[in-house]
Amino acid sequence: QVQLVESGGGLVQPGGSLRLSCDASGFNLRYYAIAWFRQTPGKEREGVSFITRSDITDYADSVKGRFAISRDNAKNTVYLQMNNLKPEDTAVYFCAAGPRSSKWYSPIYDYMGQGTQVTVSS
Repeated sequence: QVQLVESGGGLVQPGGSLRLSCDASGFNLRYYAIAWFRQTPGKEREGVSFITRSDITDYADSVKGRFAISRDNAKNTVYLQMNNLKPEDTAVYFCAAGPRSSKWYSPIYDYMGQGTQVTVSS
């Protein structure tokens, strides 16, 4: 069964850090470009970060310098390290594999997980 499962979300204070994981089963992530998206109620899904098969990365302006995407092909996992978190980072975070658009931040992918909640609050 092809599946992406996110984990690592939770409640953190402003300025804190979290590391999200995206674990794949049923397919090999090393052959896919991977993105992280986030969504809050009433808003469109927003592209946060992207990593190509050759580990070229890109980030939304709102998270540059604070977030870092990486992959561990041996574990079939992609990570999103989030530092200096802000209340506006509060959202459900999704990982996705296999972009169908030339624009990685367009949320049209072959596979997408169910998401993990990140809440940044004091």
